[in-house]
Amino acid sequence: MRVFFVLLSFIILISCRSERINTGDVAAAEKLAALSFTQQERDSLLSGVTELGDNYRRLRTYALENGVAPALVFNPVPPGFDIPRNQQVNRFTAGTAKMPRDTSELAFYSVRDLAGLIQRREISALRLTRFFLQRLRHYGDTLHCVITLTEKRALEQARRADREIAAGHYRGLLHGIPYGAKDLLSVRGYKTTWGAAPYRDQVIDEDAAVIRKLEKAGAVLVAKLTLGALAWGDVWYGGQTRNPWDLSQGSSGSSAGSASATAAGLVPFAIGTETWGSIVSPSTRCGTTGLRPTFGRVSRAGAMALSWSMDKIGPLTRSVEDAALVFDALRGVDRNDPSTIGAAFNYPRSIEPKKIRIGYLKKEFEADSTWSAFHKQTLSTLRDMGFELIPLNLPNFPVYDMAFILNAEAAAAFDALTRSGKDDLLVRQVRNAWPNVFRTARFIPAVEYIQANRLRSLLISEMDRWFEKIDLYVAPPFGNNLLLSNLTGHPAVVIPNGFTDKGTPVSITFTGRLFDEALILAVAAAYQEKTGFHLKHPALFQ
Repeated sequence: MRVFFVLLSFIILISCRSERINTGDVAAAEKLAALSFTQQERDSLLSGVTELGDNYRRLRTYALENGVAPALVFNPVPPGFDIPRNQQVNRFTAGTAKMPRDTSELAFYSVRDLAGLIQRREISALRLTRFFLQRLRHYGDTLHCVITLTEKRALEQARRADREIAAGHYRGLLHGIPYGAKDLLSVRGYKTTWGAAPYRDQVIDEDAAVIRKLEKAGAVLVAKLTLGALAWGDVWYGGQTRNPWDLSQGSSGSSAGSASATAAGLVPFAIGTETWGSIVSPSTRCGTTGLRPTFGRVSRAGAMALSWSMDKIGPLTRSVEDAALVFDALRGVDRNDPSTIGAAFNYPRSIEPKKIRIGYLKKEFEADSTWSAFHKQTLSTLRDMGFELIPLNLPNFPVYDMAFILNAEAAAAFDALTRSGKDDLLVRQVRNAWPNVFRTARFIPAVEYIQANRLRSLLISEMDRWFEKIDLYVAPPFGNNLLLSNLTGHPAVVIPNGFTDKGTPVSITFTGRLFDEALILAVAAAYQEKTGFHLKHPALFQ
């Protein structure tokens, strides 16, 4: 019956604001909750649901900004799990590439190689920053991947980096390296639009935690990049972000601009976010390396909230080693984000394939799809490299039936938008778009939301037992695994594993235990070194 109370109260608030409800309304609402009450039961609960409606109306007189998190904090750690705490010093080394005669080649240098040039004083941070600002200006409109150039800030940061390096104060391999950030991260002095027309003039006058982290590392913010409106897809208020390999395609999303700009060599790396595929999907479409860290690894303070229990922030790069380098700068506990969890990240300098057990999702690899041949070749390559491959199937949980967890949280995050009617300003207004999803989510009972999260707890514990058989697993980028691993908070890295006859990239994902980004990155880096797919770049932008 409690399920019904919550559902009916939402109906009261949305459709009967000033009208008295009656038992006929109750009977109609029962169908939405898949319940059936007697007339006597309806008579009894009528005053209770009316009172709930009054409660909600009074609560709504208190404004809740998007950044206000619920008192309940999601924790992906199952009972008995030991979080790794023994942190060692990660020693990332600069690349050895020389300054090219044709400076346009710098567009596709790795972060490590660019760091080597800066470290050896073969190029200044200022010159490198101007180079990437020029590429952003030149190609940004072609790809529809830039919302705001942060030129003034970038030039100031680059000049400061050059002064510090000249004085012998070298902060590390990100010092003086330009980057872009998804425009759901707040940056002082610049608009933070969330890619959505209702917020296109919004200014959140503070730096998000990851922006502060990267500034501390000496990195240079050159642009705020596009995202699908409110972190869905690749359509924003300025158009559709494009795939640099095929301009007739969107770049996918929602980290649309982060993937597109990185793949096209407009930035050496970018920051994106994932709730349900928003790093994996655009990385697949654009051929970038994308790291979705364990839930709680990276602070989300200053980031747009979509789902407090599923949002994660990670880097999009052109190589796995670059992703490891950037992630090392991003991770850590932040008192402004109570979901953050402190854990060690010890990136290995080498691995022994024969000692590593890699699971693979048997049903997914046996399924016939457009990309089956690429995925099967990945397994063959891993075997040739000496890894032990173990066929497995994921725990059997109804993950798609649990997906409304995201919808409920997103609807709460944008409650004011829905009630104001300004959701009509969003570009996408089809059935499968945020405005309709937000409205539909108003009819998710609170009890059902909690029950789904209880089932989620069982799934997390089952995955912990499942990992006893393996060290990590490999999977195609989409399907049940994508949602399941986002619900459980497990880390994944997605990398290209081939190209279609049309020249567009295909990808594969490596997923690891909670907080074991180090191993999946090391294995993916070894695969990249063996295959070299990441070294191919879109011809239009070379």
